[in-house]
Amino acid sequence: MKKRWIIVGAVLLFSLSAPLLFASEKSIGVFIALADNIHQGIAKVPKAIGNGDDPEHNLYWGCTEGLKGVFGKSKQWKLKEKIDHPKEPNILRIRIYKHLKKDAILSAKAYKGSAIKQCIRDFEEAVRTGAYDMVVYIGHNGLMDFNLAAPVKMKKRKKTPDCAVLCCKSEIYFKKRIEEAGGRPILLTTQLMYPGSFILHAAADEWLNGASLSEIRERAGAEYALNQKISKRSGMGVFAKLEKSETNP
Repeated sequence: MKKRWIIVGAVLLFSLSAPLLFASEKSIGVFIALADNIHQGIAKVPKAIGNGDDPEHNLYWGCTEGLKGVFGKSKQWKLKEKIDHPKEPNILRIRIYKHLKKDAILSAKAYKGSAIKQCIRDFEEAVRTGAYDMVVYIGHNGLMDFNLAAPVKMKKRKKTPDCAVLCCKSEIYFKKRIEEAGGRPILLTTQLMYPGSFILHAAADEWLNGASLSEIRERAGAEYALNQKISKRSGMGVFAKLEKSETNP
């Protein structure tokens, strides 16, 4: 009898503590608008990598420095699930990666280049609802080309997400929108730049290790400098100083 009560007690204890155990998993949601020479105001890239309907060869997805290219060869992340034909008409690919050492999941969606407006809307909705611990947008800064209604901040949401926007001059165009939606900017840009996913790979590594915003910026700047063959100082200059937002609201 005593043994049975010990077992029952252990099961009860686990059931009560299980939500706490699994709640530690970190989630990263990545929204990518494929590079598109026709439907976006980008500096033209070679036709093969600038087709917004072809994710496998696209600059921001299938190429070596695209999301799939970087995380597919990562030694820190392992592919857990892939969906090549999602039901959503404007989403062409979904990839889900799990970190090999940290308790973290990264979910990435590749949107048609012509659906860049929807991609940005979905990114901001994920910020607004707190769908992930970290929410990321990668691609062309569509807000340079069109107007988009600002997201309305929710009074109640699951969490206050950390946010990164890897596109040209994202601080000017996205910072206020993110804050109004209830997010905390942790990595934004000040200049025209190339949003290769190697930046996200490095920034996510720092973020998962609990780095400060200045440390995240420094790591992103160093990786960008290495890729672009410029000085580290110049690389860091691409990213905004967000130290005032160090403390999570």
